[in-house]
Amino acid sequence: MVVAIIAHDNKKADMVQFLDKNRIILQQERMKLIATGVLGKNVEKSGFKVIKMLPGPMGGDAQIAARVAEGKIQIVLFLKDPLASHAHGVDINMLMRVCDVHNVPLATNVASAQLLLDAIVLQL
Repeated sequence: MVVAIIAHDNKKADMVQFLDKNRIILQQERMKLIATGVLGKNVEKSGFKVIKMLPGPMGGDAQIAARVAEGKIQIVLFLKDPLASHAHGVDINMLMRVCDVHNVPLATNVASAQLLLDAIVLQL
């Protein structure tokens, strides 16, 4: 199962903390992480193996959306910062739309991300 992880700048630390909390689930052999550039580097420093795409504003969101459309990503965890404006908002909306079109679960905050991971554990 491939899990895409993305986080706006003010949410990157929250994502790393979330991943650390769920390390046992996410480091299973059948689980693979893919992330946008800067977050991917932060996640690697925490000891996770991760495939890194470009930074979000440089096309990383679009790269992940393409993989969702190809059926190569099963879950997207995207910790959005609702209190900040983002120059690449069009890319973010496109990623969310692609998840909806292809019926791929998308969590945009820690609470919904935890619910998705808990559901995965029940299926494993």
